Amino acid sequence: MDKVIVAENLSLAYSSDETIIKKVNFSINSGEFVFVTGASGSGKSTLLKSLYGALKPKEGSLVVGGVELKGVSSKKLNFLRKHIGIVFQDYKLVKEWTIEKNIMLPLIISGYDKTVTQNQVDSLLKHVRLKHQAGKYPLELSGGEQQRVAMARALAHNPILILADEPTGNLDEYSSQLIWNLLEGANQQLKTTVIVVTHHIPETMTIDYKHFHIEYGEIHAVN
Repeated sequence: MDKVIVAENLSLAYSSDETIIKKVNFSINSGEFVFVTGASGSGKSTLLKSLYGALKPKEGSLVVGGVELKGVSSKKLNFLRKHIGIVFQDYKLVKEWTIEKNIMLPLIISGYDKTVTQNQVDSLLKHVRLKHQAGKYPLELSGGEQQRVAMARALAHNPILILADEPTGNLDEYSSQLIWNLLEGANQQLKTTVIVVTHHIPETMTIDYKHFHIEYGEIHAVN
């Protein structure tokens, strides 16, 4: 099975005097669903940032989608990011753009033509049950609806990897379950590799998953 992510003796830090993740080794296979848990401040989000190149390795090796991220060039990093979908806890939608245009963003960046882009966005809006909100702006929607837009945007360009940082942390039970269903669907139907940082793994998960737990800068496989 192909490995989407391989970390060898990986250390991550924001400053030279404090290492957050310390010489860890792990790998994630193509098509796996992975949860990363740990206490607040344990380094969960730090690890996630490293996987899309927002934080470069301090030491060791980190290969994502065949790209070594230590010392990676801007060109190679931009290429890799075209194959990654990211879902943030605070949505990170462009407030001045409509819901429809927000979902179009990764397709525009990837150079899709207008017809393909429109068809994909229409399909995704139906998928996340927001077709009726296409012309509205993010601040006109509830938190749960905004997160569903963020999910649609993450799925728009058919990524090989979805990274989700506490995607249901601020949502009610109904919206949370919709997000988990969308993530499960991407994994099961599209064979997308999914990595979710969370405090709690939902009891409603019906698929097989891998579980990593971060503690004292170390990563342990739980199952």
